[in-house]
Amino acid sequence: MKRSDINIRDPFVLVHEGKYYMYGTRGPECWGKGTGLDCYVSTDLENFEDPVEVFTPGKDFWADKNFWAPEVHKYCGAFYMFVSFKADGKCRGTQILKAEGPLGPFLPHSDGPVTPRDWECLDGTFYIEEADDDKPYMVFCHEWVQVVDGEICAVELSRDLKKAVGTPKLLFNASEAPWIKDIRNGNYVTDGPFIHRNEKGRITMLWSSFCEGGYALAMAHSKSNTIDGPWVQDPELLFDENGGHGMLFTDLSGNLTVTLHSPNIDLKERPVFFKIDRNI
Repeated sequence: MKRSDINIRDPFVLVHEGKYYMYGTRGPECWGKGTGLDCYVSTDLENFEDPVEVFTPGKDFWADKNFWAPEVHKYCGAFYMFVSFKADGKCRGTQILKAEGPLGPFLPHSDGPVTPRDWECLDGTFYIEEADDDKPYMVFCHEWVQVVDGEICAVELSRDLKKAVGTPKLLFNASEAPWIKDIRNGNYVTDGPFIHRNEKGRITMLWSSFCEGGYALAMAHSKSNTIDGPWVQDPELLFDENGGHGMLFTDLSGNLTVTLHSPNIDLKERPVFFKIDRNI
């Protein structure tokens, strides 16, 4: 199937053994009942094999809707999926799943969400602090629906990625971005953090919110080049044409590449790819 036929939000690409494995939020299920998560495999980012269902919730799984923003990382010989879930009467949170290969099947690894149970959270991403004995962290969003001015936070994880260690730390608020637009009456959104370390050790975070042109992909830079920051917002947006929730990967030709979904319109979202020609 062609890239243009794939209706997903929040695309995430894992490059593994000469292939691209792309995960994302199912477009038709985004705002309602969730029945599973898929992976699309490609060698050129334009032609993809039919989707493989890599996660199917069991009968006793705690969540039944909003299966959002799956991303898969290889860590200590296994594959870990960070994905956000929701159920009536329970806060949205990011849980960690595990599999032996990129096509799963992914099974629950953490005991429910590793985000605080009384916080509305989403979009957990994996980060390893090389400057501090390779400690694993999850960076995630504390939602505007609960805190008004959306937050991006970080929490240390146990080495086996089964639970959070300590309490989350606030990295920055959405309103710190000079380009930000509130969605209503002073409410500011944070979505989709992803951390990239370049060859010189510079740490950049991609994240999304709303600007005058709609949904957008932005950057923040850590002045200390560690998770602790302080984080400074880049005034220049990477994408401001009503698309976002992006991540970075190095393609099979060695090019630094961004993927995001665009347009940010229900059932019209498609994965988009473009190369980065600046040193971030």
